[in-house]
Amino acid sequence: MAALVFAWLLFATLPDGVAVVWRLADLRLSGQERLEIAVVAAVPVVFARRWPTQVLGLLLAEVLASAAAELTSPAWLPATACVLFAVAVTRPRRVSFTAMMVALGAWAATTALQPPGKASMVANPLTHGFGVVLLALAVALVSGVLIRERREHAAAMRGQAAAHAVTAERLRIARDLHDMVAHSIGIIAIQSGAARRVMDTQPDNARDALAAIEAASQETLAGLRHMLGALRQAKSDAEGTDGVPVTGLADVERLAVMAAEAGIQVDVRWGGLRRPLPPEIEVSAFRIIQEAVTNVVRHAGTPRCRVAVEFREDELAVEVTDDGRGGAPEGAGYGLAGMRERVSLLQGDFTAGPRPEGGFRVAVRIPA
Repeated sequence: MAALVFAWLLFATLPDGVAVVWRLADLRLSGQERLEIAVVAAVPVVFARRWPTQVLGLLLAEVLASAAAELTSPAWLPATACVLFAVAVTRPRRVSFTAMMVALGAWAATTALQPPGKASMVANPLTHGFGVVLLALAVALVSGVLIRERREHAAAMRGQAAAHAVTAERLRIARDLHDMVAHSIGIIAIQSGAARRVMDTQPDNARDALAAIEAASQETLAGLRHMLGALRQAKSDAEGTDGVPVTGLADVERLAVMAAEAGIQVDVRWGGLRRPLPPEIEVSAFRIIQEAVTNVVRHAGTPRCRVAVEFREDELAVEVTDDGRGGAPEGAGYGLAGMRERVSLLQGDFTAGPRPEGGFRVAVRIPA
């Protein structure tokens, strides 16, 4: 389209006469000859997007040749500016400024080729002074450089967003694996130790411990199948895979039963009006409770803990407390870090630490 516009403008504004070898002879141009000149001159512009620097060189050569032949036309300047703009958009800044200097040099050279008082103000932009050329080319250069930098900035931001998304997904998978596997492995370790100690003297208790190990193993395998299926099919946490339901607050009672089999009595208290919550809140709340109970099993050295879940009007409050040794210190390991990340992603508040009266407390408030 730009080439067609340039050809039409050039045909409409080319003079009828042409000087041969600096006015040694004059020729008259017919309409067809002017059309042929305009088409030939405009052909390189078709390739300006692909080879902008080469096209700019050809166009500047045409400008010099037209000045030598006194084929002055106002179409040369906008064509030069458009091709310079293409250079600035697609090439590095150093190349763009070099092209600008070359273009200014070529247009300055045309000044020496202009016969004094020959061209009218309409036919020749140099009649208005070299400042018009400088202004037009400078606007083209600056516009192209700004657009190129804006595109590069947008591409860099997209790259950063993609890298952030990859990092966030890796952290999410790490949290899910830690919460799921650490809880089950903790129960399996305790139950296997108990089964080994009572295998000869209390075979019934040993069988119960092995049954608990089997149940924990099956739950972990089901959770891993669900996670791998979701990753393969790019599904969200809210969807099930292979018929495995997504964990949520409804599984807290089952978690208490499994903890009881591991020797920890979990007292669960519900407050407020129980209602369905968004899946991401349900999953995060359950995983936080699961990790907190796992820490009690592994670190607290106490036979019981308390879990309080309160459904408030605009938030969900979860608290897990025990009377043990105080649990892991704040910031230690991946468990507390994972809980804090889950709550932060949901714009909630998270606190964890030893209680003044003894034991450990994990408290979470998540906007609902």
